[in-house]
Amino acid sequence: MLILGIESSCDETAAAVLQDGQKLLSNVIASQIRIHEKYGGVVPEIASRKHVEVIVPVILEALEKAGVTLDSIGGIAVTRGPGLVGSLLVGLSMAKALALARNIPFVGVNHLEGHVASAFLADEKPSFPFIALVVSGGHTNIYVVQDFDRMRLVGQTRDDAAGEAFDKAAKLLDIGYPGGVVIDRLAKSGNPEALSFPRSMKDSLEFSFSGVKTALLTYTKKRERPPAAEEIPDIVASYQEAIVDVLVEKTLRAAEMQAIGQVAVVGGVAANSRLRARFQEDARKKGMRVFIPPPIFCTDNAAMIAVVGHHALARGRRDPFDLNALSRWPVDTL
Repeated sequence: MLILGIESSCDETAAAVLQDGQKLLSNVIASQIRIHEKYGGVVPEIASRKHVEVIVPVILEALEKAGVTLDSIGGIAVTRGPGLVGSLLVGLSMAKALALARNIPFVGVNHLEGHVASAFLADEKPSFPFIALVVSGGHTNIYVVQDFDRMRLVGQTRDDAAGEAFDKAAKLLDIGYPGGVVIDRLAKSGNPEALSFPRSMKDSLEFSFSGVKTALLTYTKKRERPPAAEEIPDIVASYQEAIVDVLVEKTLRAAEMQAIGQVAVVGGVAANSRLRARFQEDARKKGMRVFIPPPIFCTDNAAMIAVVGHHALARGRRDPFDLNALSRWPVDTL
């Protein structure tokens, strides 16, 4: 079966064609980074308007790159939530229109389940059960994953998500957007032990990144002058290390507590080079296997939505045309 995946939960408009749940024929992503960078973050109204402009060309390009037409598509998978409602409605409305016009079944997919499924887009794939860390600008959650639609939440952030903490730090230091990407690049030439930042909630699987963000703010306010350009790498390397320490330690501890030897790290922050290296290093010491998708599948994409949609449609699920978008849609189905 050929599945057309559509993703528009935030500021990426994406479409992909997936064959038989495994073979990716195309994966097209239209980014809005250049549009939102002058604001230092995503502006919801602008994002939704841009989705309207580009969603048809993106879908047509995905079909063209896959070498198929709508006539050969057997099902449509579209992100239903969580996300920005205005953005979600653009993708969902397009999926409904195509499904109705072509009499194709469609399903609404949870964006977080999509990120977990992105682990199956890499060459080496996990087997069930495994522990999944979903870490992005809006989410920092740990799940026990038993199947594509069976996940149990075992830890989550109490305040900021890890990606949000990176973005806010970059904005505070005025070093560019998107913050996570800039910090990752600058930290490579910095000393991660130059400054001491807090690691919160050490005895829990819950996360809190407001403390490390406040510590950075306090550090900058106590200085007589703003950090010089040559000081920034040490600052961001130390800040990044504090966040990475917590993410790696808590996720691997969750795996030990559940007696599961496989860990998947997914979501936009999973593209961070230091996080990827630390997970591989620390997991190896504990005899665990770590699965991290290529960076293109860590950020928002439609291929991961198509993977979830394939399995949902294969089980016989069909969603009605009155399906609505959800700004919040927790995943905890066990």
